[in-house]
Amino acid sequence: MLPSLCLKGLQITSTLLLTLMITPAWAQEKIVLDGSSGMLPLARALATAYQQQSSSPQIETGKGLEGKGANMFAGARLRALAEGKIQIALLTQDTNPEEMRKQNMKVIEVAKGAIVFAVNASVPISNINETQICDIYSGRTLSWQALGGPDSPIAMHTRRPVDVEPSVIRDKVACFKELQEVGTVRVMARGGDMAKGLRETPHAIGFTSMTVVEQSAGKVKALSLNGVAATAENVKSGRYVLSRNFVFVIKGEPTPEVKKFLDFVLSPAGDRVIVANGAIPLR
Repeated sequence: MLPSLCLKGLQITSTLLLTLMITPAWAQEKIVLDGSSGMLPLARALATAYQQQSSSPQIETGKGLEGKGANMFAGARLRALAEGKIQIALLTQDTNPEEMRKQNMKVIEVAKGAIVFAVNASVPISNINETQICDIYSGRTLSWQALGGPDSPIAMHTRRPVDVEPSVIRDKVACFKELQEVGTVRVMARGGDMAKGLRETPHAIGFTSMTVVEQSAGKVKALSLNGVAATAENVKSGRYVLSRNFVFVIKGEPTPEVKKFLDFVLSPAGDRVIVANGAIPLR
């Protein structure tokens, strides 16, 4: 009997090993999204909504993959994707689909987002024009009183010149092209730092996404620019000029689990999450 029992034990062990060997890798996959820190708030909202309907696999969002210069940002994100460290790279700047195809990468356009000049809820203004914003960041205007607000110092927040938001602003706001920001402005390294600074600093101003504004629970307000609000209609028509594209990039064909997540993102349910978080679906 003992040899028979041993043989059965070996058969069971072999069967288990064989099962583990042939189980598809995607069945136990963890989907990791990382890249542009400006896109992380929207990516997290989409991941959270998806996990509410499907708890497996786990979807994890990173802290933002940055480079040391404008041309390094996308490179850092796509390198992580190519090396398998992440399954979806998050980009907000323009991409070259043809170049992506050469690298066996696929660009998936998810949404368009408005970039807004935004203030802490303590600031009682709703609109700003180009001259006023450039006067603030150059140091010519230092108090909110000059704009009809209280006699309080303006707490200026900015991003690094190579980040997406200032790049778009320099391209679309004429007086920003050669503007030298005053030395007292606080430089926020990541999108999350800007969001926190605007939420927690009285009399603050900065530039961020409408997603950050929507997720702030009223602690951050978006300003109209030159009398034009950053509504979906105005962004789509081009009347509101500060916007950027949000894209996912994947390597090769998506695994079944990644495809399920992407299908959700591009579905009406995904569109509802995008709209609820201040962005604009592309469909």
